[in-house]
Amino acid sequence: MAEKKTKAASSAKTSANGAGIATASGELLKLGALKPAKGSWPKRTRVGRGHGSGMVKTGGEGGKGQTVRSGGGKGPAFEGGQTPWARRLPHKRGYSQKARDIGHFRGRYAIVNLHQLSTWDVAVEVNPETLQLKGILKGILDGVKILGGHRTGANLPTGLKFRDVLFSASALDALKAAGAHIDQNEG
Repeated sequence: MAEKKTKAASSAKTSANGAGIATASGELLKLGALKPAKGSWPKRTRVGRGHGSGMVKTGGEGGKGQTVRSGGGKGPAFEGGQTPWARRLPHKRGYSQKARDIGHFRGRYAIVNLHQLSTWDVAVEVNPETLQLKGILKGILDGVKILGGHRTGANLPTGLKFRDVLFSASALDALKAAGAHIDQNEG
């Protein structure tokens, strides 16, 4: 027993004195030579050490107040503090959105000029479908409107019949003069 105690005490003295421990391969391993495995300890990020480091000013902590809070920040309608668009609208009864952009609120009409109807067959009714079949219109859009633009020498046939078509004032006058049949509820 006494022998075992003395051997353990002597091995503790040799390791404390820096003599080291023998490994399985027979090399002497010293405590001062121990290192962690390569890549197991990544390099520490040095915060607040100049612009080149990429961690300046707040040092990765973010801002304070509104920017930190969940759901914080400004909404999509925020205009930098000026009165927002929704509050700048005129507060009148019956205010119409039709005065705004054409694409969303105002109707877009397919346009036909009167001179395009100079060769039209009187037996065929003029409506959006027949105008498209004859190739005068590519698309109907929100409706069809006939304008009074005409070329010299192009005469309108008498007795044209119209359905589901709007008219400009000059076109309506020219068609009435040519004897066209127009329903009162149109244009």
